[in-house]
Amino acid sequence: MIRVGIIGCGKIAQTRHIPEYLDNPNSEIVGYYDFNTERAQALAEKYGGRAYASAEELLADPAVDAVSVCVANNAHAQTSIDALKAGKHVLCEKPMATTLEDCIRMVDAASSCDRYLMIGQNQRLAKAHVKAKELIDSYVIGDVVSFRTTFGHGGPETWSIDPGMNSWFFDKHRAQMGAMADLGVHKTDLIQFLLSQRVVETTARVVTLDKRMPDGNLIGVDDNAFCIYKMSGGVVGTMTASWTFYGAEDNSTVIYGTKGILHIYDDPDYSLKLVMRNGEKVYYDIDRIQTNDNQTKSGIIDMFVHSLVTHTPPPISGEDVLSAMRAVFASLESSRTGKTVSTNG
Repeated sequence: MIRVGIIGCGKIAQTRHIPEYLDNPNSEIVGYYDFNTERAQALAEKYGGRAYASAEELLADPAVDAVSVCVANNAHAQTSIDALKAGKHVLCEKPMATTLEDCIRMVDAASSCDRYLMIGQNQRLAKAHVKAKELIDSYVIGDVVSFRTTFGHGGPETWSIDPGMNSWFFDKHRAQMGAMADLGVHKTDLIQFLLSQRVVETTARVVTLDKRMPDGNLIGVDDNAFCIYKMSGGVVGTMTASWTFYGAEDNSTVIYGTKGILHIYDDPDYSLKLVMRNGEKVYYDIDRIQTNDNQTKSGIIDMFVHSLVTHTPPPISGEDVLSAMRAVFASLESSRTGKTVSTNG
């Protein structure tokens, strides 16, 4: 039985990590820490386990085998590193960290401490994405030429555990990055997974267009990101992340090949649609993509627990996610400088 501690008891912990650990027969939640002590205590009373007075106290407890790090972005790196050094395996929410240097420190800590570090890039596990990768790898649409991938919704202000425009998501100090880190990192990691290629070059505009604080000033982080990615295999495509899609959520990807086009989560009736060059169409009704309003099981917690039970490295490791983070930080640099930037990865 894997004994888990939850560090950070906000919305993502309450809607994904906690329910999925409780649903897994090989895991048990033994404790919680949150800066809001009442929140942690309420969860302990509801689900069992104990509330700790500090993250340090939780990490010092030998009854904890592994932790989920669900704190604000700026605390991901140090909390994860502290946990690894305390001998705990770590599942850290995305974005991995707020600087590339911190991402590398996390990977190095996992290696030196002989512990697993997994990052919650759950889009790889969505069933239509898994099927799409199978079709691409099988050369069904021929050589991939280009792509467009999008993740946009109306913003995190209704999603956060403390809803409203004062959410930590909009706080430059705690979040560091906005839509690019919240949504763009998902699609960056996904396109690398689907194509089995890495982003090697990016030309980006990462901007704040509409989101405002209660005082009327624009929020301190970006609410939109528009990136042109060049991949290691020569494929070129676009990645868009937005908090200003004030309507239906868009979590779609379209892959353009020499033999046909693959539409993923862009049709209300079919999760996957294959349109061949000769006009033939194949429809797949596999599943429905998660939305903020419709949370379904991500598979991330099951993968993490399975990794610990079987003593096998997690497929979505910190080291594996580094390339996506390099593309994120390169895109921010591209936007700042107005130049195309290499990921150096």
